[in-house]
Amino acid sequence: MRTASLSLLTILCLMIAAAPAMADQILYDNGPINGTTNAWTINSGFAVSDSFTLNDFFTYYWFVNDLYFGVWLVQGDTVTSVQMDIGTSPFGTNVLSVVRNPTGSTDLGINQYGYDIQQIELPLFGEKMLPGTYWLTLSNAVAPSGNPIYWDSNSGIGCQSYGCPSSAYENILGSIPSEAFTVTGYGQSFVPEPSSIMLFGSGIVGLAGVLRRKLNI
Repeated sequence: MRTASLSLLTILCLMIAAAPAMADQILYDNGPINGTTNAWTINSGFAVSDSFTLNDFFTYYWFVNDLYFGVWLVQGDTVTSVQMDIGTSPFGTNVLSVVRNPTGSTDLGINQYGYDIQQIELPLFGEKMLPGTYWLTLSNAVAPSGNPIYWDSNSGIGCQSYGCPSSAYENILGSIPSEAFTVTGYGQSFVPEPSSIMLFGSGIVGLAGVLRRKLNI
């Protein structure tokens, strides 16, 4: 009886360990929004590209759900859409190239220069990505007024993720301090086939039987 219980417990543990971590979590965080030092234009022909790393800690691939980033806006403005590209090199588009409408924004107040500081949320809808280093590029941001939109620069101060702080480039100036952004989603670990789980369980049963016979001698 104890042998059967041990086998079932082992199989249950294997199935739990193999299940994907579905809860949304921070995959990369380049630090909080600064809002007081500097920001870079992401419309009117300007683009900014920042690196981020998805680690491979027991994870075979990632589902990326949302991007959060900080912007400076002229008071009264809103962000209605942003061109979002992801690639394996600065300004690359080989992973993703889309125009997205924000699904949310948080007003963080007015800075000393009179700009409205906001956190913008863009959806990635579970984009599947392997572990590795990528480049996020924001450009062609749109405000109904046509005013400039600026991506908040925080130089990666306070970043909390593997591979941070981000490296960053502006399409005209070249290398610049990195920006405030966070990528969220969840990871998928390797899932063994049911036959592999049963084979492992059978091995545990056999091993337990051998040990039981030896202990009873």
